[in-house]
Amino acid sequence: MKILILEDDDFIREEIINYFTAKNHSVTGYQNSDQLFEDEILNSYDIFLFDINMPGLNGFDTLKELRELKIDIPVIFITSMSDIDYVKEAYTLGCSDYIRKPFFFEELELRINKLIIKDNKNLIKLNKTYTFDIKKQELYDKDRNIVELSKNEIKLIFLLVKNISHIISYDTIIDYVWENKPINSNTLRTQIKKLRAKLKDDFIENIRGQGYKIKKYD
Repeated sequence: MKILILEDDDFIREEIINYFTAKNHSVTGYQNSDQLFEDEILNSYDIFLFDINMPGLNGFDTLKELRELKIDIPVIFITSMSDIDYVKEAYTLGCSDYIRKPFFFEELELRINKLIIKDNKNLIKLNKTYTFDIKKQELYDKDRNIVELSKNEIKLIFLLVKNISHIISYDTIIDYVWENKPINSNTLRTQIKKLRAKLKDDFIENIRGQGYKIKKYD
């Protein structure tokens, strides 16, 4: 699971990061919304955890901006704001859950898991042959057999599926898949070629000079 935390309290943010990292989840923490909106792969996350009372854009305004950008990742507000009016506004804006501070990490984990399990968007049809499970990060053929892929191939498909119909630049893909290792575009092309060789029905589109994308399958 991939988690994003927007929390200006350094201690709380790091405690949440440490807890979920120890559970083998990928966790990214930001101190303010400016940092968050610099993240080019916001659609790759499974869940957002937002404080409300933040410097700059508060948690409510950040959620509004995300929804205007058509980013519909579930949001849980974690806040000391206990007044019922804040709770009403949070749900009116489209949050998925609301947790008051102080809280138990175990409770937060249970609420996250419940949201992820409830999500009906886990299975994404890519074309007439393949389906990708974004929760399990597995590619299936039409007979529901798992297609054996490398770790990097899975990460590449996951990134493109989470941003389906959008062009993802070569540099963004390289940074995400190889995690800032000194990799060039030739390595990416080779990776794509190897991946396509495993597919009976290709679903990855190369947008020349820009990047790659997967079209939304109707």
